Order: sequence, then C-alpha cells, then structure tokens
Amino acid sequence: MEYNNKSKTTYFYAIGLSYKKADAEIRGHFSLDEQGKQTLYQQAKINGVESLIVISTCNRTEIYGFAEHPYQLIKLLCDNTKGTVEEFQNVAYIYKNTEAISHIFRVGCGLDSQILGDFEIISQLKVSAKSAKKEGLLNAYLERLVNAVIQASKRIKTETDISSGATSVSFASVQYILNNVSDISNKNILLFGTGKIGRNTCENLIKHTKNEHITLINRTKTKAEEVAGKFNVLVKDYANLQEEINASDILIVATGAQNPTVDKHLIQSKKPLLVLDLSIPKNVDSNVKDLSNITLIHLDDLSQITDETLEKRKGQVPYAETIIEEIKIEFNNWLETRKFAPTIKALKHKLNDFKIAELDSQRKKLVDFNEAQAELISNNIIQKITNHFAHHLKDDGISTIESLELIKKVFQLEEPSKNHV
Repeated sequence: MEYNNKSKTTYFYAIGLSYKKADAEIRGHFSLDEQGKQTLYQQAKINGVESLIVISTCNRTEIYGFAEHPYQLIKLLCDNTKGTVEEFQNVAYIYKNTEAISHIFRVGCGLDSQILGDFEIISQLKVSAKSAKKEGLLNAYLERLVNAVIQASKRIKTETDISSGATSVSFASVQYILNNVSDISNKNILLFGTGKIGRNTCENLIKHTKNEHITLINRTKTKAEEVAGKFNVLVKDYANLQEEINASDILIVATGAQNPTVDKHLIQSKKPLLVLDLSIPKNVDSNVKDLSNITLIHLDDLSQITDETLEKRKGQVPYAETIIEEIKIEFNNWLETRKFAPTIKALKHKLNDFKIAELDSQRKKLVDFNEAQAELISNNIIQKITNHFAHHLKDDGISTIESLELIKKVFQLEEPSKNHV
C-alpha cells in the first residue's frame, strides 16, 4: 500500500467529511462542482500527486489518493472549496492504507450511506474513477481497488436484502410527504432541478403519490423535457419559477447549485407551502423560514426517518460485511502478488539469458541441432521454474521479503523497477 521511487514514499489515504460529523452547512463549504473537480485535478498534477479520485455528493466530500502526507490531499480540497483547514480538522476523518481500503468499501457498498443501503454512491465512484483516468490520475492500484468495490457492491445487491424496499434520499423525501401531507394526489407539486436526485424523486413521486399535478422546472429546459418524456409530467420555463412556486403546495428543490436558488422573495403566496431541499450546499435560503406559511425540510431531516424497511436492512449488514471481506482478501492477494511480480519478471529474464547462451553453445556443438524443439523445451522449463517460485512466494508460511532477497542474491538479479505494493 505504499509507493516508492528514488525521491519519496507515498501512502494510500482517504480524507474527507460526511454527514456523520459535518452538518449540511459545513458540507456545503467543502462541496465540489465539476469545475472545482477539474481545477483540483490540475493542481494535483502540478503538485506531483500520482493518483487520486474525488467524490462530492450531498452526504460527503472525499479524496482517495496517494501522498507522502495527508495534508497534501487536505490542501487540495481546501484550496478548491470554501472550506478551511480549521473546519476540516474539526469534522473530518483521515484513513491510511488498510483503514482507507476498508472505508472505500463501506462507502461504495452503501454501509456508510446516510440512509443504510442507499447505493447511489457507487455510480458517483464509477464516474469519479472515469474522470481521474481521463486526467491520467488513476494508477493500477486505485483502478483495481475501485473495480473491487464495484464487484462487492454488485454482490451485496444481488445476494443480500440490504437494498430491499424503496429507501433512498429521493424516496425519503416522498415518504415524508406521504406521512405529513393529506390528500396528496390533489396537491400541486413543483420539482425544481432534474439531476440524478431530481429524476429519482420524480419517479418516486409518480410511483407512490398517484399525483397528476407534478411540474418540472430546470435551468436547462431540455433536460427537464427529457425527464418529463419518461414520466409524462408537465414542464415549465425557468422564467416561470416564481409563478409556479406560488401555485404549488409542495416545492422540492434539487438544483445542485453552489449557492441558494430559492429564497423568501420568490414566495408571494400566503397559503401553506412545504419546501424540501435535497441539495448540498443548501439550495433554499434559510430566510424562507421568516415566512409563517413555510415548512422547510432539509435532507438531513429526512435521513432521520426510520421504518421497518431500514430495520430489516440493518439485519443484512453482517452478510454484506462478509462479502466485503471476501473481495478484500482477493484484492490483498493481488497486492501481495504485485510485491514479487517485478522479481519474478527479472528472474524470468535471467533464465531466458541462460537459455539463449546455452542454445547458442549447443547450436555450435551439434550438427543436427533441433532449434524449435530446444526452444519449446527451454521455455517450458523456464515457465515451470518461475511458477514454482511464484507459488512459494504466495505461501503464507514464508517470509516474502526474505525469499525475495534470497532469489535476487542467488540469481544476481538487478533491482526490479518498483511499483505499488
């Protein structure tokens, strides 16, 4: 889990903050939009960071990457957000090597989600890894680790009931509405923002409320129309936002902006209005609470909902953890193999040198020397020898480091190029 070259040794870290210790306002300070992520990637490359991925969702902002010291990653985060190092120190976590590996598995498999079993984070992880790879910031170690987390997530979804029932941030908002609003099918609902959470919320609204009075508004109207086409709901122009808010009984905001997109000045109606803000940073200004007819609910409030579905999910956690441990063992075995792969490669080259020299010698001595047969036999012997050493190095009962040193000494191998181990 460390990387060595001539000038430095780096370690694998997970640094970040989540809903567990940071409230919505603080999480908003550390939120990264796409432009912020791109700037962070470029700064990372300038600073010599070899590999990292960035996740920024409504529930958490995290960096997974290699550094000599975690402060290198913390500085990248603070330099590209509104957050300060002092704020970070108060609410954040730093995991190193095996702890960092365990953390990314729990996050990617829904065990660390604000609502247990919410797997929306795994798609974020996939997108983040793809972006990092495009920027040349995804090394073999981190790519293999992300793929292992994805594999564990898939198995947990199919082999356990931890994601059974419709419980997610988007469903929690609809569940709140169902539990707190009477005659829901006849209420006017306005959904402002059609990103992933907005789309999922729209789907849950249609599925569970039987409401035919749902309107979508998005800054980019074509995106709202794409969603509306799937669900057969009404779309209005962004210019009609204030008019639609004042005609609504329920306003759901999921715009994903860095600053509030709704404040009290947009609300002129005196009738009761339930406002649900599903965004980080908060997209509904807290000044709407100055209005006596407004009930404002944030996603942090929604996550407190516990029902039979969540209780059932908790009982599935041990099964999910067993699957994670199985995949982690496979990943760790791969890491162990990488420790001795350069030495085995160097040994193979050395044996091949022996082969070339010996074949050359026999070629001169024997008139009827069979080139093809000698080549085949020699290559088979080399493969058997290297396989034998590889199996020996995988044996838990032996010291890999001592065995590697002995092999290098006996065969006078040149120091292999070092890599992540």
